Amino acid sequence: MRGFVGCEQSLDPNLSALERLYVRCLGVPVNGLRIRLRRVLPITRGSYSKILDAGCGPGVFTMELAKQHPTADVVGIDIDEEAVRRAAVIAQRAGLTNCRFEVGDVTSLAFQKEFDLVVSVDNLEHIEDDVLAMQNLASALRPGGELVVHTPGYHRRWLMFGRRVNFDVPGHVRPGYHIDEFTAKLRRAGLEVLDVHATYGMLETFTNNISYLITGADRRNKHLYALVFPALLVMSYLGKFAQPEWGAGVLATARRPNAEGPSHAMIESGP
Repeated sequence: MRGFVGCEQSLDPNLSALERLYVRCLGVPVNGLRIRLRRVLPITRGSYSKILDAGCGPGVFTMELAKQHPTADVVGIDIDEEAVRRAAVIAQRAGLTNCRFEVGDVTSLAFQKEFDLVVSVDNLEHIEDDVLAMQNLASALRPGGELVVHTPGYHRRWLMFGRRVNFDVPGHVRPGYHIDEFTAKLRRAGLEVLDVHATYGMLETFTNNISYLITGADRRNKHLYALVFPALLVMSYLGKFAQPEWGAGVLATARRPNAEGPSHAMIESGP
């Protein structure tokens, strides 16, 4: 299905006709999600035969990965049964035959050495025992397979230049991570850390702050948000070129070590 990223969500049977038209024209209308898509998807380019999207939610990342890797088998899992059911319906209507959705919990994954790539976007901040979840994600990888994981950062810019603890979002057990803390936890999970860096530059964070003020991260004021979203989308797109030293997100790439060798970090990142 051609169009802006996430346009498949217009096939959601629960949307009104006007909502379907809006999403078909503009793509998935969630500014923070669009920022994460722009930051994460380029890192997942490569050759993979089997991909896991762990904590897939509505399946936007899963479907984008399926389009980006048309010969790969892409699996999205989430603990929310309704989200999984709806994502499966949307993928079927979009004709994405190389992706499927299952109910699953990253704290108790049954996968063992099955995937070349595991992607997890903004899930670990919801999980009390995050190291256990990281270990499960590592176990799902084949030796030499890669994990790409994004989480909120501990701090965010506020009013452009200030610094404050990240938003207290319902369902989060922590506001986010410092880079050095996140790196250490990935290593405790037995992963070889390849790169860790901040995401959400100044423009991206500014637009995300406006989104939060309107919606409260809880889909409030939908009509007002629909009016301002196009402007936020353009402004945040211009921010994708920033490489912030610190920001409201943390993006890491790690690898499951090959069986014959120990894990050694290639890149050490500071806070």
